[in-house]
Amino acid sequence: MIDNLFGSNPENSGLLVVGSLAALLCGHLVLSFILRSFTRDGDKSFGSVGDAASLLSNNDSVLGRDGVKQSIAEYEELFSGARNDVGTTSTADSIQNREKEYKTMVNSFYDLVTDFYEWGWGQSFHFAPRLKGETFKESIYRAEHYLALRSNIKPTSKVLDVGCGVGGPMRNIHHFTGADITGVTINEYQVRVGNQYCALKGIDDKCRLTQGDFQKLPEKFEAGTFDAAYAIEATCHSPDRKVCFSGVNKCLKKGGLFVGYDWVVLPESGYDSKNPDHVRVKEGIEVGNGLPTLATPQEVIRALEESGFEVLDSFDANRNVHSDREIPWYQTLNGSFTLSGFRMTHFGRICTHSLVTALEFLRIAPKGSVRVSALLNATALDLVEGGREEIFTPSFFFLARKK
Repeated sequence: MIDNLFGSNPENSGLLVVGSLAALLCGHLVLSFILRSFTRDGDKSFGSVGDAASLLSNNDSVLGRDGVKQSIAEYEELFSGARNDVGTTSTADSIQNREKEYKTMVNSFYDLVTDFYEWGWGQSFHFAPRLKGETFKESIYRAEHYLALRSNIKPTSKVLDVGCGVGGPMRNIHHFTGADITGVTINEYQVRVGNQYCALKGIDDKCRLTQGDFQKLPEKFEAGTFDAAYAIEATCHSPDRKVCFSGVNKCLKKGGLFVGYDWVVLPESGYDSKNPDHVRVKEGIEVGNGLPTLATPQEVIRALEESGFEVLDSFDANRNVHSDREIPWYQTLNGSFTLSGFRMTHFGRICTHSLVTALEFLRIAPKGSVRVSALLNATALDLVEGGREEIFTPSFFFLARKK
């Protein structure tokens, strides 16, 4: 676990020591803040060290304090053998088990990680291509606005957000276009949190989150309800994209546009399913992100076409990831030591993990919190490796029109 969390580089032992010292400082700060009530902010929650005491344990949480440990244990069982025996979670039986249990897997995953995502990333749970001179937040907004432009979203449009998280992109796209947007997420906690944010921003008449399974969208919405739909790094959780995309198709008006970014491995850039190192990275990304299995771009396109869509455009939005004009999408996980980006860096994650360890030891954080933090830290390393080797992208762009 130590190798997974901190890497095999001996120099990282120094970071471990510094992280432990940081934990003592953070623990002291948390105790000084502990009597202050946690309140959500429309722009950024978990904005202070004191707020970290509310990770996985706040008034909106759906897991009881004893539920975190049980939930992470059940989640890890679905990926039994991951990171210990390469290839174990890529067998047909293992994938089929996760596809069968996808509702439990994805819901449990987001019960566990939503607070950590907000703590380290913000309210938009996705990556983005980033130009030199562009801030992380600017790149996130640009990626979201690009989807709105390509799908011709207007102030009068009714739009579906497929797998909306806590609704960060929904609110940003509404501010950009003025459109009426409904988001669907399988996770009750995200619905509670996201609707609070919409209300805090005064846009709850135009943006709302609803709990639902995006594999069963026709049960949730009448046919032809929406002018456009988008999915941002969400349908990678689907056990069957054809079922998911067919549901989106039925909810759209004739000619409606469906646009999105999807997580895929990249055979055309060198991903080799027979290469143990590539499989190790792929499986690490899957276990740390609640995925049945990663698809290829061709499989995504085929699922769209078989679901009643005409694919108008598709490409890897990170195709210039190592251009001298771009900052690699994964660089945020390596990170520069800025005040705004510290939590996302390798060192920042070590400090966060140390803080969570201290909080769990002090019984402020629920039991199991450390295991969740370790899971996410290990996966960050896999994502960086996948991006650096160009065998994986989180930003396979597609634009499709309902026939």
